[in-house]
Parts: sequence; structure tokens; C-alpha cells
Amino acid sequence: MSMLGFAQAAGAVVAGEGAVESALRKGRIQLVLLAADASSNTTKRFRNLARRFQVPLLVLPADKEELGKSIGKGIRAVVGLTRREFARLVEQGVQNEERAKTL
Repeated sequence: MSMLGFAQAAGAVVAGEGAVESALRKGRIQLVLLAADASSNTTKRFRNLARRFQVPLLVLPADKEELGKSIGKGIRAVVGLTRREFARLVEQGVQNEERAKTL
């Protein structure tokens, strides 16, 4: 989650449903991140959008409040990363966290 703060500071974050959807349609998003407690409608909508625009999507082990807080904002269900290097680092971080839980 700390990597999201760095991405925000670098201007590589799009936050909120409308903004992320718009950026996806413009081809600007490299990775879609969903909060674990995003509604089923939001989850379905962004899974479909990510599939349509061939962008990876991760459901984070964080709720909407934590996701928003990690980028210095209020509650957010969805965030998009616009730079490939941040997308890669966040994906690796989530995978490492999941591996650590199974140990």
C-alpha cells in the first residue's frame, strides 16, 4: 500500500470510479486496483472493463478506506495506475504479501 502513496506523489494514480473508467477508455491505465470491500456491481463493472481494454486487475487485501488513505484521499473503491513501473511494483508487492500469508 505504501507504493500507492509514491505513485500518487508521482502523478501516476487515477482515483474514483468515473475517473478510472474514463482513463481506461482512453488507454491510460496500466493496472486497475479494487478494494476488497468494493460492491459486487463495482467489481463486476471493472472486471468487465479491464477485460475489454486488456488491463490487469487486482483485488487488494485492503478495504475502501485503506485504499483511499494510501493515496491521501477519502474512501475509494477503485484506483488506476497510469505508469507501468508502478503497476509492476504493486503487483509484486501484492504477490509477496499473499505468499507471506501462506507461510
